[in-house]
Amino acid sequence: MVVATSAPETISSWVESLKEQGVKYVRFELPDLHGVSRLKVVPLSKVENYARKGLNFYGGTLALDTASSVVTASGYHEEKRYRDHLLFPDINSCTPVPWMEGTAKVVCDPYWSPEEPLTVAPRYVLKSLLDRAKQLGFDVMMGHEFEFYLLDAETYEPLFDGLHIFNHIRNQYVPELSQMLDLLQEAGIDVITHNCEYAPSQFEINFGPGMGIAGADKAFTFKNAVKEIAHHLGYHASFMSKPFAGMAGCCCHFHLSLWQNGENAFLDTDAPNGLSATARSFVQGILDHAPAMMPLIGPTPNCYRRLKPHTFAPSNISWGIEDRSAMVRVKATGDEGTHLEMRAASGLSNPYLSAAAT
Repeated sequence: MVVATSAPETISSWVESLKEQGVKYVRFELPDLHGVSRLKVVPLSKVENYARKGLNFYGGTLALDTASSVVTASGYHEEKRYRDHLLFPDINSCTPVPWMEGTAKVVCDPYWSPEEPLTVAPRYVLKSLLDRAKQLGFDVMMGHEFEFYLLDAETYEPLFDGLHIFNHIRNQYVPELSQMLDLLQEAGIDVITHNCEYAPSQFEINFGPGMGIAGADKAFTFKNAVKEIAHHLGYHASFMSKPFAGMAGCCCHFHLSLWQNGENAFLDTDAPNGLSATARSFVQGILDHAPAMMPLIGPTPNCYRRLKPHTFAPSNISWGIEDRSAMVRVKATGDEGTHLEMRAASGLSNPYLSAAAT
């Protein structure tokens, strides 16, 4: 695993770069068990010290529920005497927060001490698995595809009626969405497409994949940024899997491929459907372990209300070429774009855990 602290000269140059960009505050953000960003805001003058020595943070944060209630018998509250842990920033994850003047954010890893990480932290779990893949000779390219509802901030009701997906009028029905797209891109999210989805006031904003932990960090940043930007614009963004009965659900389709020596290890143009033995083995592994994966990629009862036949969502353990009803949709493009799409993950899933489970 990556050690808790970066080289002092690297931290110094990072802080100097932030200063040159006019940054005055840095948000030290911890992805919790639910994928929610828990953070402290640090003045730039204090960032270097905390980056080297760690920022004190309540050690039971990972064991809070979504309402911030203490979950007893978790092993992280009373058992640890409600002690602090330390946050160490991954400076490679630093991005601007353009909707807050002079502010940047950095994703952090929690440690009891510089030598003792919190091994249950979702980001740590994923990094551990990425390290194991690296030992086998593979890099993992991953992307997350979210749907969300943009709702009235007071009533939590849709902003318009109709389910005309890709409709040009509904694509533009909420003019503030263009501001959201601009802010997301300024925050380092490489937006590639945007459209209205298959329900009133439901939208999808897609962004490019990333290699390794950067791919999951991008998904974490995107999901929390959409919620935060929506709040600033006077709306409420919901990634709830099934917020309305009779309307489309919200997913987190997870896309991945393995790469070896700079080439897509899922591609074999001489094999059936262009899928390598590695790709076929990976699909089989997902199918074999699907029941155990579900609590991680569908963490609430609401997540399962989306999984019904004839809804563009999987309702059984299956795979297929370009099959939107399958649990694993194989994008067999015959080129370097060949990859797998895990379609069972809920919009409520933690992007680090959905990646780790898959």
